[in-house]
Order: sequence, then C-alpha cells, then structure tokens
Amino acid sequence: MRIVTPSDDPVRTASGDEISDSIRWQTAMKTALRDPAELCQLLQLPASSVDAAIAAAADFPLFVPQQFAAKMTPGDLHDPLLLQVLPVLRELESPQGFTSDPVGDQQATLTPGLLQKYAGRALLVTTGACAVHCRYCFRRHFPYTEVPSGVAAWQDAVEALAEDESIHEVLLSGGDPLTLADATLAQLAGQLAAIPHLRRIRIHSRLPIMIPQRINDQLLAWLTGTRLTPIFVIHANHPRELDQPVLNAIERLNQAGVMVLNQAVLLAGVNDDVEVLAELSERLVDYRVTPYYLHQLDRVKGAAHFEVSREQGAELIRQLRSRLPGYAVPRYVEEIAGEPNKTIIA
Repeated sequence: MRIVTPSDDPVRTASGDEISDSIRWQTAMKTALRDPAELCQLLQLPASSVDAAIAAAADFPLFVPQQFAAKMTPGDLHDPLLLQVLPVLRELESPQGFTSDPVGDQQATLTPGLLQKYAGRALLVTTGACAVHCRYCFRRHFPYTEVPSGVAAWQDAVEALAEDESIHEVLLSGGDPLTLADATLAQLAGQLAAIPHLRRIRIHSRLPIMIPQRINDQLLAWLTGTRLTPIFVIHANHPRELDQPVLNAIERLNQAGVMVLNQAVLLAGVNDDVEVLAELSERLVDYRVTPYYLHQLDRVKGAAHFEVSREQGAELIRQLRSRLPGYAVPRYVEEIAGEPNKTIIA
C-alpha cells in the first residue's frame, strides 16, 4: 500500500491496483474492506490492534473502501484517516451522557423513515447502507430495519410531505442515499418534484470522499433534472481526504450548477488542530465548497474517545477567524435533541 497525497497521481488499492473513474462505484462498494484483520495487515499495524478491532467491530462492523484505506500511512496508528474507521476497544466503554440516539431521531419521526426536527424541512432516511462506517457515526445504533426501503415503500413518507405545505426542502440521508441505484433515486426525485410546495432537494453523502467515481453522469442527470434546487452536502474532516479524484468529483458537481457545502465533525486526534482545520477550509474554498458546519461530536455510545471540549473547539474557531476570511470559517455547532435549530457554540 502506498501513501496517496493530493496530486494527479493515480489512486491505488491496497494490493497496488490502480483505481480510476472507469471502475464502477458499485464494484468499489463490493470490494470494500470488511475484515478488521485484513485492514490491520494491509496497514502493517501491530497484532494488538487486530484483536481490539475484531472485538469492537462485533458491535459496529468495519466497512472501508480500499481507495480510502490507500490514503493512510502504513504503520501509523495515529493516522487521522485511520482513526475515523478503525474499531478500537474504547468503543466498548459506556460513559455517562452517551446514548444510542443522541440527536433525538426517534422523537422526530413523522412516519417510518421520515424525520422532521426543524421548520420548513424534513429528512428521509433512505437506506441503512453507507460507503464507510465512521466510528463516530451518530446513527451507529439507528434501527434501520424499521426504515422503509424503495420507491413503493416510501409512499407514506411522500404523502406526508405532500400534505404539509410548510415543508419546502427535503434532505435525503441514511446511511448514505447515494448507495442506492440512480434509477431509484431519479424516481424518488421525480415524485418529490411533483409536490408543488417543495423547492429544494438536499443530499447528504460521504460517497464523493470515499468513492468519488460515484459522481457520474447518471447521478448528475437526476439531481439537476427536476425543478427542485439541488444542494449537496459532503463530509470531509481532514484535508488529506481531498485528493485529486475527490476534487475532480466536486468539480463535476460545481460544473453541473449544484451548490456544494461541507460539514465536518470535530474529532480528537483527527482535526482538533488549527493548522489542519485551516488547510481543510482553504482547500474546500479553492474548489468552491463552502465550509458550512464544524459539528461538536454527537454523544453517541461508542464514540466518547473522539470528544473535544467545547472550550477547545471555540478556541480553534477563534484562531481560524484570525487567519481566514469569514466565508472560510465554518459555524461551530451542536445538535441538541428537541431544539428547533442547531445551537451555535462559536
């Protein structure tokens, strides 16, 4: 496995095979790493990491695309990309205040799979599948088996949206909505566009970071093919995630006229450093991506070891404001269950 840096060099899998846009995104999903021992072996991690990863993965499985793993530094247990995906024993701890539903998804459910927390917009949990299992995921305990899957099964949610004229924007989330076939998403987008009071469709996805070839012609066709204004929220936490294939995917969204935003999560050992956050913001802005939110960690069971104090987070934002233009500084926020909006910390 070689280290991949932001350049025009080709991305390679752990076995050395080149990954290009010609490899179908579905193939990249199928060949993703699921075995903790395999990931540890490929990254030349110590044997103790294998046992810990296997134990933690029993609660929340490992899933990492090979091209994301190929960006990690072999032998480095502190690699900021590795830390986001490697199961560790600290996930099995249960500190007070960390719960299975930290953001109140269950209390915000309108119909199965359809959530509304904020005025004017609603969120459709389209699938439990994702392109990566982030170890800090706030939905790592979400009851996805209770969520309808497929166009026919979404009809109750679509009807609920049609009946509420106060809703103007629909968010497609998951899991990751872009793990679904474009034909399915195109049909859903068409049904949403037929609801007169809806104005915008927003996609929240980690696919452009994990498997950038997912941003293809078929996706862009349905995303921009209705009267709804498309908004795309990517999720990059560290500048090393933004290599050239990822930036090429972002550029495709830009060229299609799609507004692109980024939200990151403040994570101990990953991006709790002003240099890292500044580089991330500047790289995003250079590719016309707005650094939208920096989230305080949602206090989900299994992720306590990622938590950074609000005081430290606020200081990082203060330092960012002193060195970056205002448009490059994300809003530092947290989501509090039951609140009518995200709470701005700094």
